[in-house]
Amino acid sequence: MRIEQHKHGAITVLRPRGAVSNEADAQLLRKEGFETLGRTLGRFVMDVSDMPFVDSNGLEALVDLTSELSAGGRSLCLCGIGEALREVLSVTETLPMFTLHEDVQSAVRSFL
Repeated sequence: MRIEQHKHGAITVLRPRGAVSNEADAQLLRKEGFETLGRTLGRFVMDVSDMPFVDSNGLEALVDLTSELSAGGRSLCLCGIGEALREVLSVTETLPMFTLHEDVQSAVRSFL
């Protein structure tokens, strides 16, 4: 897995590419997420359209990020969520913890 970063105006978009299927991938996701959170004061979006699956470690990384954001009254904004990832979040009853958008543009606009 690798993570790309793009700017859309004042909003940073993280785009993980590949499944999060081991501890190393989850650590990378957590590290990049928390670094971006600190640098942007939580004004970022995670485009998960190329992240088809997360294992329990990856799920924990996503939950950790949204928990940190919730301390400031926000939640992790995910866009482009696929069926398998949506199923994982639904089955684990963590789906309501996240803000979901269809695409990057609508997610970025949600910050305006």
